Amino acid sequence: MTLQQEIVGNAMQMAVVNLQPGQTVYCEAGKFLFKTTNVTMETRLSGPSGNGGGGQQGQGGGMGGLLRQAMGTAMQVGQRVLAGESLAFQYFTSQGGEGTVGFAGVLPGEMRALELDGTRAWFAEKDAFVAAESTVDFGIAFVGGRTGMSGGEGFVLEKFTGYGTVIIAGAGNFIDLNPADFGGRIEVDTGCVVAFEEGIQYGVQRIGGLNRQGLMNAVFGGEGLSLATLEGNGRVILQSLTIESLANALKKAQGGDKQGPTGGLFSTHAG
Repeated sequence: MTLQQEIVGNAMQMAVVNLQPGQTVYCEAGKFLFKTTNVTMETRLSGPSGNGGGGQQGQGGGMGGLLRQAMGTAMQVGQRVLAGESLAFQYFTSQGGEGTVGFAGVLPGEMRALELDGTRAWFAEKDAFVAAESTVDFGIAFVGGRTGMSGGEGFVLEKFTGYGTVIIAGAGNFIDLNPADFGGRIEVDTGCVVAFEEGIQYGVQRIGGLNRQGLMNAVFGGEGLSLATLEGNGRVILQSLTIESLANALKKAQGGDKQGPTGGLFSTHAG
């Protein structure tokens, strides 16, 4: 059953989802806006099972089944803690007729509905997930220690598999690119990556060498020491606003940014 949804708004978009009787959608805690009275809300630590059961898989089999379910839930929670994600999910189910639920992201920007057909997974940056059908499985993907540690960002990704609709959000405006249209590889600011299809290879590379120009890029260019690399043939979604740039703009507006033209490395702010 296709999720009926509409993304509305401009600077701060939201998703309005129409649920059929018995249909379930779940979101990360903190992304819920409103619902009609015939839509029930339940908070769980476990994610969906990916088979449409809304996380109820493994309840059979007596004590053994309950133990396996408890261990599975503990592993899911542990992964989300390591990733800095919300501990809980909220599930919404329409009862006795059609129902409506509204969701939103946490930053001013766009939202996008992705349709999964079971053939390709989607990966997204941390905090991009907003809501999904119960037939979509939410997981955590660890890119790898060396890649993540060298880049500082993108080490932990959200992974969506299964069938159905998943709604993601980002900051600013979105642009869709395919690295295959640009020679097979693009390099972007690590904070600009929102999501990409399975088949795209994601990595982090150093900007230049540890020489004069490399240090100039790092200190004065605003990009740090690394860029994200995306290779292959598939859909990539980038955002125009990074959380870091938004935080710096807010800090400057509040008078907390005392740095000079040399940037944060030589900031005179003592607080």
